[in-house]
Amino acid sequence: MRWGWDVDRGVTEADQEATLLARIARRDATAFETLYDRYSRPVYSLALRMLGNPQAAQEVAQEIFLHIWRGAGEFIPARGSARSWVLSVAHHRTVDALRRQRVRTVEPLAEGDSGAGSGADVVEQALRGVEGATVRRALMTLSPEQREAIVLAYYGGYTQQEVATKLRIPLGTVKTRIRDGMQRLRVQMVQGEEEERQ
Repeated sequence: MRWGWDVDRGVTEADQEATLLARIARRDATAFETLYDRYSRPVYSLALRMLGNPQAAQEVAQEIFLHIWRGAGEFIPARGSARSWVLSVAHHRTVDALRRQRVRTVEPLAEGDSGAGSGADVVEQALRGVEGATVRRALMTLSPEQREAIVLAYYGGYTQQEVATKLRIPLGTVKTRIRDGMQRLRVQMVQGEEEERQ
């Protein structure tokens, strides 16, 4: 992909994207267009996957890019890549949209750090908020570790980094548990839907 300006040789893609966000923070419209071209599809896909509604996903994607335009100065390169920051913003905004869609009030997750037992309590609270018997049954087929990570990330609204901190495990472990768990969950959901149709 060509960028809107010349870059020195040896500059990584991550450095280029960090530079894009720095320029956006200074209200550089060309940098914003470049970032939008690069991330509009993954941001929309993430929102669509979580919301299941194309129109709602489009509206949330617009909110996400508006937040990036206004809040690019919040990006701190030392904390992670520009890509992870953009997708984290997308995830948080989409979770907010999901919460707005719900008619009922979801019980807030406990923030206690009382040790090993607190993670299980948080998962238990979040599981009570999960709608749909098929989803609950599918979640129960996962390993406790996979279920805990997925429930915190997708139903609790935590980022993967926050899940890692909360559970006191490496970020890579969280990513693996979520990836493997989501693959298994997809299989279980398809099987559950097929059984319900029979």
